[in-house]
Amino acid sequence: MTISMYAASVPVFKRNLANLAAILDKAAAHCAAHNITEPAMLQARLFPDMFAFTKQVQVAADFAKAGVGRLAGVEPPKFDDTEQSFADLKARVEKTIAYIETFTAAQIDGSEEKQVSYMMGKFPIDMKGQAYLLGFILPNFYFHYTTAYNLLRHNGVGIGKGDFIGRG
Repeated sequence: MTISMYAASVPVFKRNLANLAAILDKAAAHCAAHNITEPAMLQARLFPDMFAFTKQVQVAADFAKAGVGRLAGVEPPKFDDTEQSFADLKARVEKTIAYIETFTAAQIDGSEEKQVSYMMGKFPIDMKGQAYLLGFILPNFYFHYTTAYNLLRHNGVGIGKGDFIGRG
């Protein structure tokens, strides 16, 4: 049995982005309860050469919207990177969910062999749809989502595996 490109993308991103939104709420509550300023947590990094927490969330959302959009043959919208609070980040995640919910299975299924080509900064991306989703978009999405989770966990936010994976 095969899995559709739609099933491997939209529902996966929706679920994980919803989990991320809930984690952002817990992070905001943690900061309030422990008298930690949000900017301090939003700028947390695991190492100086890595993106800060805010950028990890932004990039995770960007990979989800870009992957789904390009598989459907649509250039994804550009979101300005202006978030300065957990509420702002949650709004970006919710905007990403709303965007990917606009796509149907008919728009994405069958994109396995579709050529996906674009520039990511100064790096050309040029691969077939299935390789693009499974070997590029999903790993990058999970890398940034996981790093955001780990930054919060490392900084004392009371979240666990169930928050990351979700309960349903």
